[in-house]
Amino acid sequence: MIETLKAAKTLTKDSFKVMAYCSDDPILAKQLEECGCVAIMPLGSPIGSGLGIQNKFNTKIIIENCNVPIIIDAGVGTASDACIAMELGCEGVLVNSAIALANNPILMGKSMKLAVESGRKAFLSGRMSKNKFGIASTPEKDF
Repeated sequence: MIETLKAAKTLTKDSFKVMAYCSDDPILAKQLEECGCVAIMPLGSPIGSGLGIQNKFNTKIIIENCNVPIIIDAGVGTASDACIAMELGCEGVLVNSAIALANNPILMGKSMKLAVESGRKAFLSGRMSKNKFGIASTPEKDF
């Protein structure tokens, strides 16, 4: 990551638009943004692993503290992984292996599209608060 940061600084000074592939380290992600990267692309899990987002907490910190698009790049194995990335607030996912290695790549590609759309709409909708105990949603007044 230190070398990625150095390279990003050099490239942005030369007017390149850098979309930085990086670990899920929130501090380094912010430093990449500060040096001029136009997007931060943290890995969800090791590239080609299909393990999904392994550290949702760090991913959420990156999203909340960076002002450039956050695009999950690596580890997406199925549509639900893409949906989770979008529900966290990512602005996109980069997918290759999940589609290329699926038994039915065309159907998986369509599934990814729907998952990204669904996850983004869920994020924009704003999820309900999480509670330690169940709370009835039925109105108590005038019932």
